[in-house]
Amino acid sequence: MDIIEEIKRLKKEKNAIILTHCYQECEIDEVSDFVGDSLYLSRMAANTNADIIVFAGVYFMAQSAKILSPEKKVLLPNMHSGCLMADMIDVENLRKFKALHPNIPVVCYINSTAEVKAESDICVTSSNAVSVVKSLNEPKVLFVPDTYLGKWVEYKLKNVEVITYNGYCPTHLRITPEDMIKARKEHPNALILAHPECHNEVSKLADFVGSTKEIMEYAKKSDNKEFIIATEKGVVQRLNRDSKLNNWGKDFILIKESVICPNMKQNSLADIYNVLLTESNEITIDETVRLKAKNCIEKMLTVKI
Repeated sequence: MDIIEEIKRLKKEKNAIILTHCYQECEIDEVSDFVGDSLYLSRMAANTNADIIVFAGVYFMAQSAKILSPEKKVLLPNMHSGCLMADMIDVENLRKFKALHPNIPVVCYINSTAEVKAESDICVTSSNAVSVVKSLNEPKVLFVPDTYLGKWVEYKLKNVEVITYNGYCPTHLRITPEDMIKARKEHPNALILAHPECHNEVSKLADFVGSTKEIMEYAKKSDNKEFIIATEKGVVQRLNRDSKLNNWGKDFILIKESVICPNMKQNSLADIYNVLLTESNEITIDETVRLKAKNCIEKMLTVKI
């Protein structure tokens, strides 16, 4: 059986689309309709006319698709594909955090569960966090769950106090300032592109900081020929593939080999085939929670970036 052709056949037969995050294995791109970061895929989920959405990513991403498209069947290829950062906060802990800082709006990173989104005021992604917080025109905001993205927003805006919950991405925290300094010495002509989930001292040493999709777009448009990539390995694999296919003549180097998200790598072509065939692993969300979480995400989607 040619699994790629079978997936394509099932997609057509069932009016399904596949949304794929940039941290997935590259081979999944061959059957994907859209590949990108959280914000891009959220928008695609909201706009699709498909009956079935297969989300090759982690659990909170599939939840976000279901929040925005409740009438569609949303399937996660592998139910073990979770997010360690999202698991660091639940509704009870969020309520405790809010009680410590009353009457301050809660900004919620999209890397969180539907229940946490439902308890928050507005959602953000790594590509729009600065713009969204700025649009609130508030002197203080609470930011959950990623302390490093929250403090990056504070660093960029200067005039907003961002009070952060102590969550983080274990994969991005493997990158240290020493790694950045070492990379700069070994590749003096390279530009260093980093994700804002990195430690703030790492982000400050980068030439460009942005979401996975922004990093890929920056690298594509730049006249530079060599880049150090300080984010998950899947981004480097896609950039090197695209450079070769399109004759960019550019080299992309992963800052260190350990920058791999094991949860993102849970999904496979076989998993995608199986959920399309059986329509299993369907995402369900309590309707009251979904409506509150939808309001949180839709507020974000109205902000121009």
